[in-house]
Amino acid sequence: VMSNTVTELILVRHGETLWNRERRMQGQTDVPLSEIGLKQAHAVGQRLAQEKFAALYSSDLARAYATAEAIAHASGKPIISDTALRERTFGIFEGLTSPEIAVRYPLENERFAAREPDYVVPGGESSRAFYERGLACLTRIANTHAGERVVVVTHGLVLDTLYRAARGMDLAPRREAPLYNACLHTCRYANGGWVEVTWGDVEHLADVGVTHYGGRVA
Repeated sequence: VMSNTVTELILVRHGETLWNRERRMQGQTDVPLSEIGLKQAHAVGQRLAQEKFAALYSSDLARAYATAEAIAHASGKPIISDTALRERTFGIFEGLTSPEIAVRYPLENERFAAREPDYVVPGGESSRAFYERGLACLTRIANTHAGERVVVVTHGLVLDTLYRAARGMDLAPRREAPLYNACLHTCRYANGGWVEVTWGDVEHLADVGVTHYGGRVA
């Protein structure tokens, strides 16, 4: 039993899209789930139907919202849509693969690859501004549901934000832990701080397949 000051967030990354498989930068481009992504969403919905939780939040982008719909269908919880849960905006890079970005925008790509927290890709968002947006939103949700358990459907880099916050990790270093589509992560929030409980749970995808980087589904 959790104390009435601890909020537990079950965070879900959206199911696979074709752009995920093709390794295209999505950002806030509204790409739908692939056929596999829809199956992954259904699987995560079935998994969470067995859990008790107070509320279901989701990014309003189609790939997250469709994943949340599968959870809503299985659990009976309505979706609370929040634009602050959207992925980081990548401006001119969106829709392109890393090799395409390197050819088309070599100077911007060099700056981006240097992982400077305040560098803004033209038309995009710096990693620091994005981190602050995502963390503020997750903290607001945690404070709204003090002592409760909440499911949040969002995007890879929003999960990365919480991973860094829980580990006291700066924005520049790379994160080693993978971020699979339709994976589950559990974090707890209390006294203004985040603690990571579980990371990257994909047990529910055993029959559907986990989308690995490089486009393989295994």
